[in-house]
Amino acid sequence: MNLKGHNILVTGASQGIGRAMSRELMAKGARVVVHYNSHRKEALDLLSEFPESGSVALRAAMDKPEEVIRLFEESLSALGTLHSLVINAGIFPPHPVSEGTSAWWDVWRRTMAVNLDAAGLLTQLGIKYFQKAGGGRFLYIGSRAAFRGETADFLAYAASKGGMTSLARSVARSFGKDRITAFTIAPGFTRTAMAEPFIASYGEQALLDEISLPELTLPEDIAPLAAFICSGAMDHATGTVIDVNAGSYMH
Repeated sequence: MNLKGHNILVTGASQGIGRAMSRELMAKGARVVVHYNSHRKEALDLLSEFPESGSVALRAAMDKPEEVIRLFEESLSALGTLHSLVINAGIFPPHPVSEGTSAWWDVWRRTMAVNLDAAGLLTQLGIKYFQKAGGGRFLYIGSRAAFRGETADFLAYAASKGGMTSLARSVARSFGKDRITAFTIAPGFTRTAMAEPFIASYGEQALLDEISLPELTLPEDIAPLAAFICSGAMDHATGTVIDVNAGSYMH
C-alpha cells in the first residue's frame, strides 16, 4: 500500500493508537500532521523516525475550540492540502457517581469537550474544506463502549464515543455525494498509557477474561486498518463501524 501524495491530520498522535497510526501512515509514504498537546518530545521523536517524510508536529489543546480551529488552519498551511482527517484524540478519566455533583460534572464536560466537541468542530471544518477540494475522508477512533457501555466510573467516555459513532454515520449519509466518506474504528480495550490506570485498578486478567484472544490488543494491531481506510480502498464501505476488540462481543 502506497500513501505517497496523501496528506493526513492525526489528532492525539504523540502516544498510543494515534502514534501507531501516524507511524504506519508515514511508513507508507503519507505526510502527516502529528498533533499533540502536552507530549511534544514524543511527537518530535516520532517525526525523527521519518526525516524525509515532510511531516510536521503541531500542538493544540482539544478542549479549547480556538486551538482546534488553529490546528486545522495550521495543518492546511503546513501541508498545502488535506486528504484525510483521523480524529483520535481522547481522554478516559473516571468520575464515579458517588463524587460530588460539581466535580462529576466537571469531568463530564471536559471529557465531552475533548472527545466529542473537538471532533464535531473538526468535522464541520473538514466538510467545508472537502466540499471545495472535491472530497476527502474522515476516520473516527471510537470505542466498543459505544455499543456495550462502559463501567460505572466512565459514563462520560462511553457517551462521548456513542456520539462520535453517530456523527461518523451522519457524515457518511449526508455528504457522500460530495465524495466525502466517513468510517469508525471501534477498538476494545487496548494497551496504551491512557489505559494503564484502568489495568492497575481492575487487573489485566479481568480484561483478558472478556476477550477471545490470549493477549490484549496493541495500538499496532489497529494501525494497518487506518492506513487501508486512508488509502481510499474502502470508500464504498463509507459509514461502516469496524470492531477491533479481540472477540470481546462473544464473551
